[in-house]
Amino acid sequence: MTKVTIYTDGAARGNPDGPGGYGTVLLYVDAKGEEHIREYSRGYKKTTNNRMELMAAIVGLEALNRPCEVELHSDSKYLVDAFNQYWIDSWLKKNWVNSQKKPVKNPDLWKRLLKAKQPHQVHFIWVKGHDGNRWNERCDQLATSAADGSDLAEDPGINS
Repeated sequence: MTKVTIYTDGAARGNPDGPGGYGTVLLYVDAKGEEHIREYSRGYKKTTNNRMELMAAIVGLEALNRPCEVELHSDSKYLVDAFNQYWIDSWLKKNWVNSQKKPVKNPDLWKRLLKAKQPHQVHFIWVKGHDGNRWNERCDQLATSAADGSDLAEDPGINS
């Protein structure tokens, strides 16, 4: 099974009506042993940070064209904990309601992430933001420039 490392970052300005974006860096080694890098980013006119973290992870997983063993690095403790502590499983069993009996935010994105994860063995790893790792920093640059760019898309799920 091919091993792939994905680094992610979501940028938002702390305001649901403000701009945001995501940055994803995908590192993989081909059959010849050569390392390759793919980068993805997108900006949105209105968004929240958690949505952008989810989008960054989804985009990285959806970019894989065959089943892989994946290490997905994110500075979102919420995203990492949601999978590593099996919150997703309990959300499914509770019909997408959290432990406080409130609807889970962004269920469509969580479902999309679950679907993107399906053919892969994924290990979600929390990293401290701005820790000096060049790939973490690159994702932050991609996400920030996408959020600040003039080519911003509407975020269709901002009200979910």
